Amino acid sequence: MAKNDAIPDVKDIPVVILCGGKGLRIREVSELLPKPMLRIGDRPMLWHIMMIYAHHGFRRFVLCLGHMGEVIREYFLNFHTRNQDVTLDFVHHSRPPSIHYHGDRDGPGWLVTLSDTGVETLTGGRVARVARYLDQPVFMLTYGDGLSDVDVRAALEWHCAHDRMVTVTGVRPPSRFGQLSIDGSRVDRFIEKPRPLDEYISGGYMVIDRAFIDRYLSESESCVLEHDGLATAADDGEMAVFRHDGFWMPMDNSLEYNTLNRLWASAEPPWKSW
Repeated sequence: MAKNDAIPDVKDIPVVILCGGKGLRIREVSELLPKPMLRIGDRPMLWHIMMIYAHHGFRRFVLCLGHMGEVIREYFLNFHTRNQDVTLDFVHHSRPPSIHYHGDRDGPGWLVTLSDTGVETLTGGRVARVARYLDQPVFMLTYGDGLSDVDVRAALEWHCAHDRMVTVTGVRPPSRFGQLSIDGSRVDRFIEKPRPLDEYISGGYMVIDRAFIDRYLSESESCVLEHDGLATAADDGEMAVFRHDGFWMPMDNSLEYNTLNRLWASAEPPWKSW
């Protein structure tokens, strides 16, 4: 996006979330749910990600469905009935029965597009297949399996201030292992709490020009966002980085799944900004 272009209102900018992968590395947690629907506390991982964006004013979401997409579709189609008391009126023989929702809970104020992008489609093909729903010059993009306290509005502003087609959020990954402080042959300290590593990696939470899709991606099942899109854009000098040194954690295995649940149960979950 060119520097002189006006930043669109965040409420109008689509947030694309990749929800179609098979999550093979975390199947020991559950084979009955797609990874974005695994629960952190009493809500799916996907809900937490959407709340991160909603806190910063984003409200339009485009979910790229694939493997077990019907589970995600059913969750949103029945969102209100899952979260408040309801009365179903079978007395007056309406088909389907009329529904009365009790209480004064409002919905989250989101516009959610559920798009079937194919069971076997890889990440780049999924993004290309939802292009028809992306009607702004820029869109947000992330994966359905990582949580962070990143300021996504600031990432958008950074992107709009730099003349690049894509901005990735650079994060420092937590160590997966306990760290040892060694004095000779003696361990004088065991550090269980993960410490960020020195290198930056891509942590999702990207900001991308709409023109990026036409230039780098295709609707082919074999199109890979990371190889065909991001790597090529970097080679072309079309990638910027928004550095984030705060909290970030993926959910690639049962250890990370359990860690995220412990953090959510704590007094201050690090990604909870709402």
